[in-house]
Parts: sequence; structure tokens; C-alpha cells
Amino acid sequence: MVVVQQQTLKELAASNVENQPLSINIDNNANFKLKSGFIHLLSIFNELVGEDPHAHLKEFYMVCVGMKPNGVDEEQVKLKAFPFSLKGAAKAWLFSILPSSIGTWNGMRRFSLKSISQPLELPT
Repeated sequence: MVVVQQQTLKELAASNVENQPLSINIDNNANFKLKSGFIHLLSIFNELVGEDPHAHLKEFYMVCVGMKPNGVDEEQVKLKAFPFSLKGAAKAWLFSILPSSIGTWNGMRRFSLKSISQPLELPT
């Protein structure tokens, strides 16, 4: 006997978010995992009034440079860690970007600051 799971039209119409690629295109050859201790050190940006995106990127950069795993490209660490530094409206913004449209840290940095102000110059 086959059991059929009943779904509502809303459930059937909902997209499967597990299979949707993120806007950030991470190199598949960069095989590393971010440790939870590293993620907890990241500053959080919510895109609230009064939050400084430049300060957030400075703090993000300092953590990534200081905690980068040996033998791992710094660019890939930044790209992989960046979504963990966003919450609320900022995370919603990241999810609204076209899949695989960002492939470099400079592209991510410029894109994230584009509508706010001029890009902050950080070492690459």
C-alpha cells in the first residue's frame, strides 16, 4: 500500500530553498569548514538605522584575516563567512541577489556598499 502525503496548494507552490544556490559563488575546490568559534567572532550587521556598514566590514576583515585557516585562500574565507555576519534585513537583502552573481570578495564588498556610499578601501 502506497501512502500519499497530502500537501496544500501553498506548500506545493513554495520553492525548495535547500536546492537554491546563494548569490555568492564559492569555489568548489575550496574544501574547508568554518569553525563555530570563528563564526561567533564575526560582528553582526542588521542594516538598522545607525549601523555603520564600513565599520562592519572593517571588523569582518579583521576577524577573517586573524582567524583564516592555514592553507586556505583568504578570499574564499571571506566569501564563505560573510552570510554569517548578516541578520534581519541585511540577510534578506543577500538572499534577494541573483544566484551566483558574486564571485569575488571585492565584488561582494562593492555590491554591499553600492547603495549606501562609496566603497571602503580594504586590503585584498
